Amino acid sequence: MSRLSGASVLQSFKLTHPPRACVLDLDGTLVDTLGDFEVALAAMLRQLGRDALPRAAIACMVGKGSEHLVEAALQATQPAQAGDADPALFDRAWQLYQDAYGPINGRHSRVYPGVVDGLRALRARGLALAVLTNKPRVHAQALLAAKRLDGYFSQVFGGDSFARKKPDPLPLLQTCRALATPPAATLMIGDSSNDAAAARAAGCPVALLSYGYNHGQPVGEVDADGCFDSLPELAAALARVSA
Repeated sequence: MSRLSGASVLQSFKLTHPPRACVLDLDGTLVDTLGDFEVALAAMLRQLGRDALPRAAIACMVGKGSEHLVEAALQATQPAQAGDADPALFDRAWQLYQDAYGPINGRHSRVYPGVVDGLRALRARGLALAVLTNKPRVHAQALLAAKRLDGYFSQVFGGDSFARKKPDPLPLLQTCRALATPPAATLMIGDSSNDAAAARAAGCPVALLSYGYNHGQPVGEVDADGCFDSLPELAAALARVSA
């Protein structure tokens, strides 16, 4: 069952040809990083004289890049009497967040159940694997290394790797180019409408995992070629497409 929608998720692919590569999102797909975000944002907000945000609120803000996360946190905690947004405040908040996040990156997060087995199954099928996240690349690489997931991926790209972020198709198209696979043969695996929109615009098939964040919205309502409760279930469904 989908954690967010409460509806049964699609356990098979609407695919006629197996992919040659998979591009995976990071936060909410491979690793539950809400704890890291919660701690770093609390430190940032404390320095600004503001109260910490609840984890459920942060979950709705994740997925569009660190800049968006900081901006959303500022908006959510803005005093009622405050005027227009102050660019200088964002600059200060951004630096505070970066200072807080780097040292704790990965300390309050966990690899989702089944991820390692799922990655092994995908690799066993001969699929090339890459990570494409809106998180800054240096933080993505450090997190993957801390969780011992880095060895599964030939490429890692972050929100600062290209001129635009997901849901724009550019990052995914560039990742396909790095993998030397055409978009139609490159499966995007994520947890949100951001991932699905990027895939659709790039011409890639897309599968979603039901346990992620999806900006607080029901994942079952997102247009995708498959939705699964775990990465091993997704890998098993791919094997049936390949049979």
